[in-house]
Amino acid sequence: MKRILLPLILAASAVFSVSAAIEVYEFDTPEQEAAFHQLGKELRCPKCQNNNIADSNAGLAQDLRAKVYEMLKQGKNEDEIVEYMVARYGNFVTYNPPLTASTMILWAGPLLFVIGGFTVLVMRSRKSPKVVKDTALDSEEQARLDALLDEHNSEKKKDDQA
Repeated sequence: MKRILLPLILAASAVFSVSAAIEVYEFDTPEQEAAFHQLGKELRCPKCQNNNIADSNAGLAQDLRAKVYEMLKQGKNEDEIVEYMVARYGNFVTYNPPLTASTMILWAGPLLFVIGGFTVLVMRSRKSPKVVKDTALDSEEQARLDALLDEHNSEKKKDDQA
């Protein structure tokens, strides 16, 4: 009996020591609950950066969920809650940041580079090729060229005969 009792006590203490906190929020209306779930998907966790606050287990995400719940219970609508979060954490907290001067370069920059590159290609292809002036060889260069051609032709004849 003692052999069974000790492992049973250890197992029970291990089970009770491991407890996961499950957040349970009670809403007055189904609309508040739907808004809570929608905001949980729309708002990004500033700490995790790639998770929304509904999926993140970070302490900051838990605080943001609690703040969203609190503001919904106070009667605030979704736009007011998003404005509050943006004022506190910046545009990064939303997955769809508004178009501002600082984000305009992110959208227009790649397009400007493509247009600029295409313009450079078109301008370079339209340029007329540079004409090289035809210069005559002086007598010394002509004699050297003739000697090289004669040498080449004589080697070619030897190769053909062999």
